[in-house]
Amino acid sequence: MNNEELRDQRRDFLKTSALVAGGVMLNGVAFAGGGHSSVDDTIKIALIGCGGRGAGAATQALSTKQNIKLVALADAFQDRLDETYNSLAEKFKDKVDVPKERRFVGFDAYEKAIALADVVLLATPPGFRPMHFEEAVNKGKHVFMEKPVAVDSPGIRRVLAAAELAKKKKLNVVVGLQRRYQTNYRETIKRIEDGAIGDITGGQVYWNSGGVWVNRRKPEQTEMEYQMRNWYYFNWLCGDHIVEQHVHNIDIANWVKNAYPVSIQGTGSRAWRTGKDYGEIYDNHAVELTYADGAVIYSQCRHFEGISNRVDETFQGTKGRVYLSAGNTGKLWDHKGTQIYNYSSKTNPNPYQTEHDELFAAIAKGEYKFWDAERGAKSCLTSIIGRYATYSGQTIKWEDALNANNSLFPERLAWDANPKLMPDANGLYPIPTPGQTKVL
Repeated sequence: MNNEELRDQRRDFLKTSALVAGGVMLNGVAFAGGGHSSVDDTIKIALIGCGGRGAGAATQALSTKQNIKLVALADAFQDRLDETYNSLAEKFKDKVDVPKERRFVGFDAYEKAIALADVVLLATPPGFRPMHFEEAVNKGKHVFMEKPVAVDSPGIRRVLAAAELAKKKKLNVVVGLQRRYQTNYRETIKRIEDGAIGDITGGQVYWNSGGVWVNRRKPEQTEMEYQMRNWYYFNWLCGDHIVEQHVHNIDIANWVKNAYPVSIQGTGSRAWRTGKDYGEIYDNHAVELTYADGAVIYSQCRHFEGISNRVDETFQGTKGRVYLSAGNTGKLWDHKGTQIYNYSSKTNPNPYQTEHDELFAAIAKGEYKFWDAERGAKSCLTSIIGRYATYSGQTIKWEDALNANNSLFPERLAWDANPKLMPDANGLYPIPTPGQTKVL
């Protein structure tokens, strides 16, 4: 197929997505709403969320081989938007076309930016992900969205519903669980799926590190602005680090098992990060994921400073064992200790770039190839159930968690509105207490 034929195919693909969103029939199903699509060979993208990960996602999208142009930016904060715009405009002079009238600020900024693009990059704090993903799908846009895709059960259900609609509309959706796009994981897990170490009977997954940034309160900030600026430490925005960060390793457990746990139990606490700057979240979680076949996978994550770190995954099967890590490792052994596979890191491309390379290549060719949203949502739910289990001290069943009506989202989004969780007179937030805290 020559370049002109590829452009024609991509035009038809993007037109179809926009027409479906506008109410045209697809496979006998009608959809309502509006849509936008470019009709030349330029793929127009909009970035929703201009923090560090958003800037990274935009950089990766603009670094692909396709003819891509950034046409809109959206963020709740002007300073974050300006910083990202200036950085991208300097680095990608010919690929950034975002005049001031297409730089949107505020809680409703996402709607305006999404309307202008063929593909949207969703990289706000994850509490906003369900509403942003839903809007993108309703408007017929292809999507890259960062993990996690939600922080509570109602958010997961919202993402799952939008994922089904995306499938019907044939919208490509890639979720930033980048190990799924990392060669050592793909090659090693392919051999597990082919039976190299038999049935998986157990495993251990870890994200133990020193933790992340803290943004301290400023006197002029409202409570809403403070929590959004320090979003990692509030569950309506982050979900706790078992969800925001450790979901990567938990997703590998589900991938290797080719299943999702039926129940989860565990324990956690605040042992190191105990001050008011750390909001409500725990700094350590240890949970057991129990699958329908009786296999149990142990999951551990912690944010302690000054101790040993570990970020990797290992699993045991009826015929052998496996070790995986983001550091380009994939190894298999049989039960006698003989190594039967060793992935060479010399051929491991950057997975953050690969997920964009593959997404935009599919869109440019007019292919429907990626439907990550459902599995991304289910691995995020696994992590959320882990939080439910540690906060409550109870064994939480998958179906009970999935159907819970326990939204953490504020009743109203405005700078003068209060989130559901508020500090006491000393600036301290209520901390979950096992045996007392109700999660479902």
